[in-house]
Amino acid sequence: MQRTIVHMMRHGEVHNPDGILYGRLPHFGLSTTGTRQAGRVADELADHDITAVFASPLQRAQETATPIAARHGLSIITDEGLIEAENVFEGLKVSIGDGALRRPRHWPKMRDPFTPSWGEPYIQLAHRMLAVATKARDAARGHEAVCVSHQLPVYTLRRFLEGQRLWHDPRRRQCSLASLTSLLYDGDALVDIVYSEPAGASDPLATGA
Repeated sequence: MQRTIVHMMRHGEVHNPDGILYGRLPHFGLSTTGTRQAGRVADELADHDITAVFASPLQRAQETATPIAARHGLSIITDEGLIEAENVFEGLKVSIGDGALRRPRHWPKMRDPFTPSWGEPYIQLAHRMLAVATKARDAARGHEAVCVSHQLPVYTLRRFLEGQRLWHDPRRRQCSLASLTSLLYDGDALVDIVYSEPAGASDPLATGA
């Protein structure tokens, strides 16, 4: 059987001085730290057999994917399936202390944490991410691929593949900035999932993910 690895990567830190949930909003690029994180991951993967690089269309993912693709002489394949999850709180501050979640008019949007009611259904998110992972596996048969996405999509896919319930406490996500959730395939069969932080640990709850 052919051994293939698909690295599902979360983008690096974003420049977000106002601390809003930027979601799918345009013009949110990497901070200086985020650019450095992307470079560290590119260094870590420099000796890997990367033959395909996919990325969400959002700026922060594209900028994270750029040094990785450049190291391997590849063009980035932009895939809408890797985009951030939909969220009705996009564009608002959502901090516990003074954010939108303290305002009663927003409470009905939080009535169902299991679907969730405030955004894209977890199962829909898992299915679209799995479709891209499968596409990347097929594109890199016998080699490795990188797919740059966002915290919730990557972590939801992992929980889905591990057979865990999809709703969860976001404070317990193992998906730091610029981390890799690597899917190891033997032929078409997923045989292991390995998590790593080549750029170092970060706050998993960084706003916007």
